[in-house]
Amino acid sequence: MKDLQKLDELFMTRFQKIFRAIYSIDFVAVIALIAGCSFPMTWDIEMPAVFWAKQIIEYLLYGIFYFGNVYFLFPKLANKKYGFLYFVLLCLCIYLIPIFLRWVRNITDLYATLEKVYSAAGHQYHSSDHWDTTIVIVISMIVLTLSYLSAVAKKMHRNQLAYETSERERVSAELSFLKAQINPHFFFNTLHTIYALMDTDQPAAKSSIYNLSHMMRYVLYDTRNDKTSLSKEIGFIEDYIALMRVRISDEVQIIIDKQAPMPDMEIVPMLLLPFIENAFKHGISAVHPSYIFIGIGMTENELKFEVRNSLFEDLGKQLDDDQGIGIANTKRRLDLLYPKKHTLQIERDSFAREYSITLTITK
Repeated sequence: MKDLQKLDELFMTRFQKIFRAIYSIDFVAVIALIAGCSFPMTWDIEMPAVFWAKQIIEYLLYGIFYFGNVYFLFPKLANKKYGFLYFVLLCLCIYLIPIFLRWVRNITDLYATLEKVYSAAGHQYHSSDHWDTTIVIVISMIVLTLSYLSAVAKKMHRNQLAYETSERERVSAELSFLKAQINPHFFFNTLHTIYALMDTDQPAAKSSIYNLSHMMRYVLYDTRNDKTSLSKEIGFIEDYIALMRVRISDEVQIIIDKQAPMPDMEIVPMLLLPFIENAFKHGISAVHPSYIFIGIGMTENELKFEVRNSLFEDLGKQLDDDQGIGIANTKRRLDLLYPKKHTLQIERDSFAREYSITLTITK
């Protein structure tokens, strides 16, 4: 299914490129084509003014036909409701154009004038009304074909722009909705932690409230922007871990492997926290030794973020059944904000009793 989808996307991409080329060539190619077909091949004869007058009229006629189809007939009539009328009008144009040009040749007495000019130059002129009419019909059909393709290309271009605008608005609205969900989710968990400390360790609770104030400043101000610095995001994570250390027992080992020095980059605010929240929620035990490993490293073009935590049988079932919004929303945010620029690998190793998440983001 994925291979068929890729082939379909490849076909549509090539199809759009062809129409984009037609869209860029537009009327210039039509003028060049008409000029090549109707320009006199005898260069040593000075053509009379009546010939050039006829040529100008012919160019204007083709131009009216071309632009009339591209900007009026096709947009207004090329649909199910008026499709037959559109077809009839195009056929009528193909029929009337050679008739009108024949009338122009007759009232200007073009053939007789050209015979005199050619004879004076020592050439023989062979006039053929049938041949000229055939050429006009062929050129009219070519103009019709190119104008139709150009109109289709313009319509596809407009539809693509409308789709991209609609998609940007949809993504923006969805991201705003996700952010509105994430912030209350975070505060609920954090306040629950402080609430648990109030009965067991009030000094630690006060210290936690102080740490929380720093975290709230980040959430309230830095998340207003679409991007923040990686250093601020890491500082926010470290404040969160310091807050959680007060609550957990000494049986839990927390290892932070942070690259030093750490190159900075822009990142979406609060993108990494849900993975760490998930580790604290599911990766520690009140009765068994447990651990949480957090690794953050960066190359010139890539950020690698890793979270590993101990896995227990009962907690493993909770991991599968968990309906929390944190990880699900983060996956959705990654798909929207880093399309084709991230990889997210989530593994559960029952043998090693380890649950791991590896996220890679490319600049």
